[in-house]
Amino acid sequence: VQLVESGGGLVRSGGSLRLSCAASENIYNLDIMGWFRRAPGKQRELVATDSAVSGTNYAVSVKGRFTISRDYAKNTIHLQMNRLKPEDTAVYYCNGHHWSTNRDYWGQGTQVTVSS
Repeated sequence: VQLVESGGGLVRSGGSLRLSCAASENIYNLDIMGWFRRAPGKQRELVATDSAVSGTNYAVSVKGRFTISRDYAKNTIHLQMNRLKPEDTAVYYCNGHHWSTNRDYWGQGTQVTVSS
């Protein structure tokens, strides 16, 4: 499975960005999909996940500002990010877990920079 992110960029504090992650196969096969991020000098952290079983889950720091969603017609997952803060600056990675192979797949990452 290949995952390709897009939509990153530079935005001012309070602005919005929409990240997209296109999968190379039907995302019905990815029972859990999510977004993670890694800020400079920090460990990778979970941002949001979408599970076929348990629904959506968000990090406390982004809850109420970010929304994860799937577009099954386009085999794509999105992360709508509103009211962005400088501390949201990071490389954002798309992740998908394949129910059949029990493997995790990662995209190459997309940079999000929020200026104050």
